[in-house]
Amino acid sequence: MKNPTQKGMALVMVLLIVAMATTIAAFMAQQQGFWQRAMENGRDRAQARRIAEAGIDWARAVLAGDASVSQKLDHGKEMWAMRLPAVQLEGGEVRGAIHDQQGLYNLNNLVRDGTVSAPDLANFRRLLDTLGLPQDLGGTLVDWLDANSETSANGAEDEYYMSRERPYRCANRLLSDMGELAWVKGYDASTIQRLEPFVSVLPESNTPVNVNFAPPEVLISVLPGLYLQDARRIHLQISETPFKSVEDFMQQLHINRTGSENLSVSSKYFMVTGYATQGEGESSVHALLKRDDIWATQVRKSLQ
Repeated sequence: MKNPTQKGMALVMVLLIVAMATTIAAFMAQQQGFWQRAMENGRDRAQARRIAEAGIDWARAVLAGDASVSQKLDHGKEMWAMRLPAVQLEGGEVRGAIHDQQGLYNLNNLVRDGTVSAPDLANFRRLLDTLGLPQDLGGTLVDWLDANSETSANGAEDEYYMSRERPYRCANRLLSDMGELAWVKGYDASTIQRLEPFVSVLPESNTPVNVNFAPPEVLISVLPGLYLQDARRIHLQISETPFKSVEDFMQQLHINRTGSENLSVSSKYFMVTGYATQGEGESSVHALLKRDDIWATQVRKSLQ
């Protein structure tokens, strides 16, 4: 017969086992709940991504509809340029917009066939001056883009980049996206943030600026002799009455025609932005489209 001490120890052991079993059961129930919520959240995120990506097809259809009417004129009063309001879906919503990219200064215009384009470098330096940024940024970006390894005035090539704490080589090719600027000498976060509203990165050089979308700062950068005050005035006029030809635009400015060869009233590059939510999931998409004919093709895409 067990003594009272043994009986007490047995009772304590039983209580410990019961407590442990209860704890394990609670933990497993909790983990199952976490797993179920994770599965649901994963499903919601996947659905949100599919909805956001569907916005690219929506944009292609809208741009195709516009192209079927006219490919020679693009401006802010056209249907494609209107921001899509939030559309409610079952368990979420989606919203999006199409943004013209040729009203901005294409940074890849700085180099033509692997060598610096002096007129475009002068244009970019005017933009830098207008934005209160150092002129040296022109030289460092040209060296990053051009095909040679010769360091330009105030520029930077392999010698500079290989001497950094984490060395890497100069790209010596066109930019692939705006994020690549962070690797270029002088382009810190605040500089890129200052530049971003006025520049684009398109997969080719020698793209004209669409005057119907160009901010005043971009207009004066590509038109020597144009003052900021006049550019702001013409920008306000464009918001009410877009120009139908470069000739009409130049007549309004009353300046010489220097730079007009780099202007246009139409565009072929557009950035699509979309945001979707579904349950607890959310997703955003940014896609650059190129419209050569009726239907635009996708150049690059960022999906989060």
